[in-house]
Amino acid sequence: MINSSAASPFVLLVNEQDEILGTAEKLAVHQTGDLHRAFSVLVFNEQGEFLLQQRADGKYHSGGLWSNTCCGHPTEPGNTATQAEQRLFEEMGFRTPLEPLLQFQYRAELPNGLIEHELDHVFVGQYAGDVPFNPEEVQAIRWISPDLLAAEMANKPEAFTAWFRMLVPQLQGTTLP
Repeated sequence: MINSSAASPFVLLVNEQDEILGTAEKLAVHQTGDLHRAFSVLVFNEQGEFLLQQRADGKYHSGGLWSNTCCGHPTEPGNTATQAEQRLFEEMGFRTPLEPLLQFQYRAELPNGLIEHELDHVFVGQYAGDVPFNPEEVQAIRWISPDLLAAEMANKPEAFTAWFRMLVPQLQGTTLP
């Protein structure tokens, strides 16, 4: 399961203390449910609204669902924040400084048989401006207040990604931009 091709997408396998155990192919890890490192980015505007993305239908899982601003898997130990900033630019088309907010671990079985089992590093940032998102990654965006987001998630949780539904409660008691 160790990645042998530089061209293959891979993830960092970790233990519960976030210590690197090795690397493995991303799809294989999502089939076996091995714990791996991930990151989630939450961007807010000056009004305190979340920037949500609707994942492109063509994504290998969770296509068409609403989620946090962007997410991904770091491929190098030691610079998760830098890789999160780069992924934000690749998906959403803008750059903004990100600050670490929290980490949490979750496991979710997805409808297509894949398993998300991640130790998620959550970063936050602020942004005001155009969002020239990448349509191969994102099919729509919107800004939403925390209160409206909570109401939507309560009324229609299936419209949101599994990890985002688990991330939002983790934000209670944190200081957001």
